[in-house]
Amino acid sequence: MTTYRISQLAERAGVRPTTLRFYEQAGLLPAQRSESGYRLYGDDAIERLGFITSGKRLGLPLEEIRDLLQVWEDGLCTDVRHRLRPMLATRIAEAEQRATELDAFTERLRQALTEIDGPPRPGRCDPGCGFLHHQHDPQPTPIKLSPPRPTTDNTGDNGTTPAPIACTLNGSDQAERAQQWHELLDHAHRRDPIDGGLRFHLPAHTAGEVAALAAAEQQCCAFFTFTLHLSAGELQFDVHAPDDAAPLLADLFGTPS
Repeated sequence: MTTYRISQLAERAGVRPTTLRFYEQAGLLPAQRSESGYRLYGDDAIERLGFITSGKRLGLPLEEIRDLLQVWEDGLCTDVRHRLRPMLATRIAEAEQRATELDAFTERLRQALTEIDGPPRPGRCDPGCGFLHHQHDPQPTPIKLSPPRPTTDNTGDNGTTPAPIACTLNGSDQAERAQQWHELLDHAHRRDPIDGGLRFHLPAHTAGEVAALAAAEQQCCAFFTFTLHLSAGELQFDVHAPDDAAPLLADLFGTPS
């Protein structure tokens, strides 16, 4: 049987070694040890990683993927399907809720666009002008992209399981996603540190693109939390991450200016 060290398996699977270490700690990817203490994996680890990645792409939390792996190893395909069905139903409900939130946000953008395309008012733009007055809301309206995961154990103070510090994208896709963020956030005229993350101040017209990219990012890196606040002529975009993910936050979103 072919054996792989962690760097070899990571290269073949297109993931980072840190992701493999995390999967081992989470009980998803067992590893043997060589006499020198190196992690060793067999050919079955590649198939196992494919199963884990498939589950992550469906938005399943790791504890559910771990349960599925046990059924997958010991049961039949029908058993896996029976266990998977309620999980998918829950994910569909979450996706529909997020789609509703994004639709409402998109509608607000359309209303603002309609207002600013109307006849201009003389003089300065004040709180009674156009789309500012139309919204009847002096405070920014937030949309938050961070679906919680219900759990029955005591892993969090609020009864939710923290998302794993792991990304389901492969190396090339990660590089492409980082480039998308860098190009989009180049429009920011200010970026500030906030507790556990960064805050970007962007032109309001970038809101739709930011929301779409944040929703895509949440699917592969669920440990990020995104909040968008649309106010008069500006989008305030907050990104939060756990302390353990600070290097990934800096790699993807940069540092405060």
